[in-house]
Amino acid sequence: MSHRFDPTILREYDIRGVVGRDLGPGDAHALGRCFASVVRRAGGGKVAVGYDGRLSSPALEAALVEGLTASGADVVRIGLGPTPMLYYAEASGEDVGVEVDGAIQITGSHNPADHNGFKLVLGGRPFFGADIVRLGEMAAAGDWDEGAGRVEVRDVLDAYVARIAEGIAGIAPEALSGLRVAWDAGNGASGPALERLTARLPGEHHLLFTEVDGTFPNHHPDPTEEQNLADLKALVAAERLDFGVAFDGDADRIGVVDGLGRVIWGDQLLGIFAEDLLARLPGAIVIGDVKASGALFDTVARHGGQPLMWKSGHSHMKAKMRETGAPLAGETSAHIFFADDFYGFDDGLYAAVRLMAATVRLGRSVTQLRGAMPDMLNTPELRFQVAESRKFAAIDEVRGRLAEAGADFVAIDGVRVTTPDGWWLLRASNTQDVLVARAESGTAAGLERLIADIDAQLAASGLRRGPQAGH
Repeated sequence: MSHRFDPTILREYDIRGVVGRDLGPGDAHALGRCFASVVRRAGGGKVAVGYDGRLSSPALEAALVEGLTASGADVVRIGLGPTPMLYYAEASGEDVGVEVDGAIQITGSHNPADHNGFKLVLGGRPFFGADIVRLGEMAAAGDWDEGAGRVEVRDVLDAYVARIAEGIAGIAPEALSGLRVAWDAGNGASGPALERLTARLPGEHHLLFTEVDGTFPNHHPDPTEEQNLADLKALVAAERLDFGVAFDGDADRIGVVDGLGRVIWGDQLLGIFAEDLLARLPGAIVIGDVKASGALFDTVARHGGQPLMWKSGHSHMKAKMRETGAPLAGETSAHIFFADDFYGFDDGLYAAVRLMAATVRLGRSVTQLRGAMPDMLNTPELRFQVAESRKFAAIDEVRGRLAEAGADFVAIDGVRVTTPDGWWLLRASNTQDVLVARAESGTAAGLERLIADIDAQLAASGLRRGPQAGH
């Protein structure tokens, strides 16, 4: 009795693969057996399980539940919904009748329709890195408990939606009633929650693609790719709305366009939230990831906060928030984390409601807030394949050369180098055989020089930027 996972599916932050190629019900069952054993050996015994709208998710959910119960864990099935709904069920516990020791969401997130995977929580903390490696070792050894757990079904959707709506608490409904907002669920798992949420909110709301459809017939469910925001932009323009929001497949990330159709990227959005929050919590720590614009950290400092740069990845962000007590954090990839009046996890729907609240409290429209942002020239994430055996070694080589040259850089996650032209970043992906580069400058010539610096460092390690790699 043992199971071998394809090693490519055991990622830094989650378990993820292509269904039918390297991921299937057998993997879900084995994961259940291993995770149940981890939970029980830690003194717990109950796990919440949710799933997204992908066609493969119900079969994976069934196999996962079978595995969990076969190793003695009791299971609370909360059904179809966004990943943050599972986080909410786990975090709110007895308030919704779901007191559990761990939680697993079946989701392919923002990936193509044939992908799927699992996001895990244990004891209120993200389960990642070495924890996931350990699951692979346990499965290969058949190191799991035997038992006969029980299963119950619990509907938490209405409670979750009610909690999200509290993001506008303290603001008079009439102050919000003039807002006109577009929402794009992208046929992802957020659709049913979004319909119920907007019915509770003041203002005028225009909804797109709320029917859950795992084939994603309208556009790919990744709002950080501008091409996927075309329908949202068109709706904002046609109806002359104040702004629009979109979500990825499991709604832990948010995309935003202003009333003129301009995208507000994740780090820019975090700057808006920081200004709003720091008016109420002066001096608070606000965490941004190493890929974030320098303008973000300047914004935090200008409004009296303590800017902190940290590693990319939602699990790293959550852990750093716990360590520092930061009430707000965010990533360029548009995971936004609120811990002032929320639970500290990433929730796109909650972020959207907080954006409504922020524009009222700050007394400026989303379009005005976007228009006031400095014009920085930056590259998108430049992702290119490098052999798994080479990617981390290459970053070490770059770091060594920079240190020898006395360069101004930080090395918390790859290397981020500051020069008179701006900054550039080179880091190894934790989830793929990919290096990621990014650069930002105030001038076009400066940006060219920064990119040349990146290329020179790669060349010194016998590498070059090749064709763009996918996520």
